[in-house]
Amino acid sequence: MSDSKDKRKRGVWGWIAVSGLILVIALVIVADVMLHRANPILKGRVVETLSTQFKSRVELDKFQVSVLRGLEVSGDGLRIYPPDDVVAAGATKPLISLNHFSFHAPLSGLFIKPMHVGTVHVSGMAINIPPREMRQQAQGLGPKRKMGKIKIVVEKIVIDDSKLVIGTAKPNKDPKEFELKQIVMLDVGPERPWSYDATLVNAVPKGDIHAEGTFGPWNVEGPGDSMVTGHYTFDHAELNTIKGISGMLSSVGDFKGQLDRIEVDGTTETPNFSLDTANHGMPLHTKFHAIVDGLSGDTYLQPVEAKLGGSEFSCNGAIVNVKGKGHIIDLDVNVPNGRIQDFLQLAVKTVPPVMTGQVTMKAKLHIRPGKESVSQKLGLQGGFSLRQIHFTNPEVEDKVDMLSLRAQGDPKDAKPGAADVHSQMQGEFVMGEGKLHLSNLLYTLPGGKVQLSGVYSLDGEQFDLTGTVQTEAKLSQMVATRWKSWLLKPVDPFFSNNGVGTNIPVKITGTKGAPKFGLDFGHKDKKGKDKQ
Repeated sequence: MSDSKDKRKRGVWGWIAVSGLILVIALVIVADVMLHRANPILKGRVVETLSTQFKSRVELDKFQVSVLRGLEVSGDGLRIYPPDDVVAAGATKPLISLNHFSFHAPLSGLFIKPMHVGTVHVSGMAINIPPREMRQQAQGLGPKRKMGKIKIVVEKIVIDDSKLVIGTAKPNKDPKEFELKQIVMLDVGPERPWSYDATLVNAVPKGDIHAEGTFGPWNVEGPGDSMVTGHYTFDHAELNTIKGISGMLSSVGDFKGQLDRIEVDGTTETPNFSLDTANHGMPLHTKFHAIVDGLSGDTYLQPVEAKLGGSEFSCNGAIVNVKGKGHIIDLDVNVPNGRIQDFLQLAVKTVPPVMTGQVTMKAKLHIRPGKESVSQKLGLQGGFSLRQIHFTNPEVEDKVDMLSLRAQGDPKDAKPGAADVHSQMQGEFVMGEGKLHLSNLLYTLPGGKVQLSGVYSLDGEQFDLTGTVQTEAKLSQMVATRWKSWLLKPVDPFFSNNGVGTNIPVKITGTKGAPKFGLDFGHKDKKGKDKQ
């Protein structure tokens, strides 16, 4: 009896083992079948969904599926082309290309349409928006593509290391490029805006821009017309990546519009802005409204309201994209009531600034493209007026005060320490190559005026100004001692201004540390010969 029971037990266990083996073999066969069927099924779904979404041809070089832990899908070399009519108009680059993508889904996804995918991971994406002119010309050129169905629905896309290129049909312009470190897109769907959180890499000035907002819906016929909105922050931007300036900039703002034309409203703060001509850090605040034109790559500033130190001013103009060279900056600058010491401290090495006073200025600013320092590329041309001028060098201020007293015919009080006078200045200027060229410079003070023209270097190492000093008093009335006054009376007519006062040719030379004031009879003689 016991032998019979043992045989039955061994038989049961044998059947169990055989059944288990058969089950394992069946599972392997099923898995193999599922794997081989899953690959073409899922690849077809990916291609059909994207082709339907973008109404265009889709190519996929490599596609892999694993069913060991659900559906693990990956692909390489994905290319989504522009719509067929845009391709017919001459577009050759893929609209979107991906180096690699991957996602995970449950096995049940094979039997559910549309299949739901939680997160898709993407790396190495490039988006190339064809020029708007090409898209407009393309209408009706290509055949109508037969559309399939959306067979995969994605909740979230995480994209690393991508770039957006907005093409231009203008031969003298470079495409507008944006480098994107990471983008996270949520609620991805064909007919609604997508929420995004993105980090952009800004090369000049160097720093990362964080933005969040909405994108879309994707405009299939005109991708550049797709809407985008958002809020951005730009922290710790290193201005020293722009040769010739330095400081740490931060900016916040909002933007909206289409990819081809985005409007930005924001502010910037740079507590230590400086130029290499002086290296004096100064606080700079701006508030701006800008339009980024994706068609040309140009940016229009309309306007920028700025405050440098204690001086407020505004700018309007454009940052113009130049093919292969960078950008040209052209701005109209208006300073309604600033402080001259703020601008001198920014641009000139002299410490303290040579003068203080209130300044009004209108000028055109031009910065050409190139690798040189900003101070070497910068050009400024316009007119200005100064009020309530005070020279910070006591020696210079004393000479001005004494000149005023002598010009009024009061030489006895013309001594060092005399009361400061209020003076004014106005003129026209051209600044470039590190120098300030002055013309029609008129400096007025009680009792007289000074007219000058010449050059002043921004580093303070060159003064070369010539002109005339005109006074109310005659030459003999500007000396304190009686006998000197009598000696000068015979020469009064030679220096008079049409019989009134005095007209003396002067020159200012030297450097910031040792300015020299003198007579310039040679200049007067030359001027007389020129008139003849």
